[in-house]
Parts: sequence; structure tokens; C-alpha cells
Amino acid sequence: MPPMKRKKEEVTMSEPKTKYDRQLRIWGELGQAALEEASICLLNCGPTGSEALKNLVLGGVGSFTVVDGSKVELGDLGNNFMGTRFQLYIPLFEFPVALMILLKATFIEENPDTLISTNPFFFSQFTLVIATQLVEDSMVKLDRICREANDKLVFARSYGLSGFVRVSVKEHTVIDSKPDHFLDDLRLNNPWPELKSFVVTVDLNVSDPVAHKHIPYVVILVKITDEWAQSHSGNLPSTREEKKQDLVKSNMISMDEDNYKEAIEAAFKVFAPRGISSDIQQICNDTCAESSSNSSDFWVMVAALKEFVSNESDGEAPLEGSIPDMTSSTEKSVRDLSSISKPTIKSFCKNARKLKVCRYRMDYSGAMGFYVLLRAVDRFTANYNKFPGQFDGGMDEDISRLKTTALSLLADLGCNGSVLPDDLINEMCRFGASELHVVAAFIGGIASQEVIKLVTKQFVPMLGTYIFNGIDHKSQLLTL
Repeated sequence: MPPMKRKKEEVTMSEPKTKYDRQLRIWGELGQAALEEASICLLNCGPTGSEALKNLVLGGVGSFTVVDGSKVELGDLGNNFMGTRFQLYIPLFEFPVALMILLKATFIEENPDTLISTNPFFFSQFTLVIATQLVEDSMVKLDRICREANDKLVFARSYGLSGFVRVSVKEHTVIDSKPDHFLDDLRLNNPWPELKSFVVTVDLNVSDPVAHKHIPYVVILVKITDEWAQSHSGNLPSTREEKKQDLVKSNMISMDEDNYKEAIEAAFKVFAPRGISSDIQQICNDTCAESSSNSSDFWVMVAALKEFVSNESDGEAPLEGSIPDMTSSTEKSVRDLSSISKPTIKSFCKNARKLKVCRYRMDYSGAMGFYVLLRAVDRFTANYNKFPGQFDGGMDEDISRLKTTALSLLADLGCNGSVLPDDLINEMCRFGASELHVVAAFIGGIASQEVIKLVTKQFVPMLGTYIFNGIDHKSQLLTL
């Protein structure tokens, strides 16, 4: 029988530039458009799924399909702050329905495990799938389904005071990786022809002190560097002694010239290596950079970048098209792109030195501690038809069984002789598969953050499995 669908909630969106002003400053109009065009499938809408959903609603994701066949029980009133006692026994996906009124949402009342087993083609219609609170067997099946369809997938799970988030994608390409530290591409060590021509027209020895104060520091550095090179066989300063020579100060008329102070602070940029970085060179040398009719827009543009660097730009990446603030007069600061859109090409050129390619492994092996036990509880459940500690009574027996199961799992992973702390095993049983809202809020927040990275193709998604240890308030990213 096909899944039962509920009605869509229609919305009237306010002007995006007003409504999403703050986040537009982070990921720009291209990123916001990607979010608004995205179609997300959420599996299970308990506390973890609801929290991830809430954050993505606030981010402006275009539409959601929520899959959950559960009914609201008394226990849900204690672990999900978004519902009330008046919602008992309604479908669980209606619990956080107040969030849904802000966007178009489709509700499917079916068990996600059943849907994964019986209708694998269902997931190919979405931009991304968020799978929460699945056991390992279902996660492995869904991972294979999404990889074969080249769909993006994010797993999230809260378990007592622990939890994890994992991104699973064959390949994810990032144009705007937004690195923490990055130098402006001013090309001080290899000026482009138009900049060279402009620099020639500027006289550093101009007698007018006002004009002298408003020469852009880029011009100052290019001119002084060129003068140095002409007297040193075309070479730039290379030794520590040469770099220490204060060539800028010797051209200052007075110590209150801000443009010369800016030049002194930016002088180290002259010594940056020419050409593209090793990371970008590696992407250009990737086998995918040989574009074909099946290539994605990203790899078509990488192929163009490779040709541009080799034949057009003296080994440099395209200019970013942006200029940092600097002291300058108005006349010196005023400046006068098929199947791939011009905004996309413009963004690619602007961020050509920041490209990233993330490829994710499919296996789940190699982790220890909490992650091993989170896997062990699923194996325990498959053997005993319950989670360890889920029901009153038999706690000691469950602890013993979980320990045996965990040791067997470690042996299967090739970790014979490894020991898991008894206290940690006891805690996993004490959790009883509970989904605490405070932990779910944290895990859901991390998951939604990774979804936004994947959808906007900005920032670099986590590579590995993120483990949260609420007992010691610690987190760790396990790279597998």
C-alpha cells in the first residue's frame, strides 16, 4: 500500500531579503536561493528530528516531507518540549506541526524502516535526506540506497546522554569553503597587466601631501617591489635580511600617513608564493577534471580553471573581483560572463582559490567508546528485540549481554583485546534508548548545520562521525 499523505500547509513568504537579512550576510543570495529551492526528507520527527527541522525552517528551506508512523505516547510528552498533553495519540509528525506552518510540508504516516525496505526509489526525489533515530541495519540500507542514487544523506541520533551525526555522500564539492584565514588576492607579487599600467601612472614622489596620503597601499607596494626587482635581477626579496628592510618607510613623508601604515602591515603579502596552491592543483589534477557531457557544473568549471591557469593567466587563479578597504581618493578607487549561470561562474571565479572536494567512505568501522557501544546496542536489539535497559527489571542481565555484544563487535572490527569501561557500558544500559530533548536539541542543531553546508555548498562539511559525550561534556570527530 502506498504511503498515506497529509495535506500541505501553504505559506505566504515575506520579502526574502528582509526576512533572511542576517543569514544572507553569511551565505549570500546564491546560498539562500539554494535553501529555498531545497526539498528535504526527514525520517522520524521525535525530539532530534524536530530540532533539526526547526533550525532548517528558520533557515528558509523550501519544503519538507516528514516520514513517521508513530503515535504520540505519554513518554513523548516528557521528552519533547514542542507538544502538549492535548496531542496524545495523534500521529507523531503532527506533534511539532506549529513549525510546519512556516513552510510547505508533506506528512507521510509510515514507519521509515518499512519505507527503506519496500520503496527505495522514494528517496531519489529529494535534495537531501535527514535520517534520525535509525538502528544500524536501516542506516546501512539507506546509505546504499542514497549512494546509488547520488543523494545527500545526514544521519543523526540521540541516545541518552550521547549521540552522533554523520554525513554520507559519495562526493561533495564546495566552491565557497570560507576558510578561517585567507589572504586577499591582490596579486602584489605578480600584478596583472592593467594593474601594472595603472601603477606606472602614479608618482610616489608627488609633492602634494594630500595626494601623497591617498595613494592606495597596493600601488605603493607594487611600485616599491618593482623598483627592488629592477635592481636585483628581477627577483623579489628572498632572504630574511632582505625582507626585514623597511622599503616602505623610506618613502613616507610623515608618520601619520594611513596609506603607508597599511602598506607596512600588508608588506608580507608581497612574499606569498606565486601560482595556485597545492590543494587547488590537486583538484585540477583530479580525474574528474577531464570534463564530459556527464560532468557536473563544478567539474566543468574546474576543467575551465585548469585551462585558464595553464594558458591565460601566467599560472594564477582568476581574480576574485573584490578589493579590501584602503585609504584612497575616490578617483583612484572607482572600478569599471551558456548553460552555467553567470552568478555561478562569478562565484566560482571569486572563490577559485578556496575550492574543496569532500569524498566520504561508506563503512562504519574504526571508532571506539561511545560509537562502538551505539553500534553494540543495535546489535543487542536485533538479538533480543529490545534496547538494553529499555524496560524495568533485568538491568544486570542487560549489562552483561551488552558487554558480551560489544566485545564481539570489537572482535569483528579486528580490535581483539580492546577494553570498554564498565562504567560506560552501565551508562548505556541506564539510558534505556531514551531520547532526551536537551541532547536532541544539540544533536539536531549539529545535523541542521551540516545540512545547510551541503545544500548551500558553502563551508566544509564534517568528514567523519561526530560523537557527543554528554556525560563529560565532550565532543570528538572520528575520521574513518
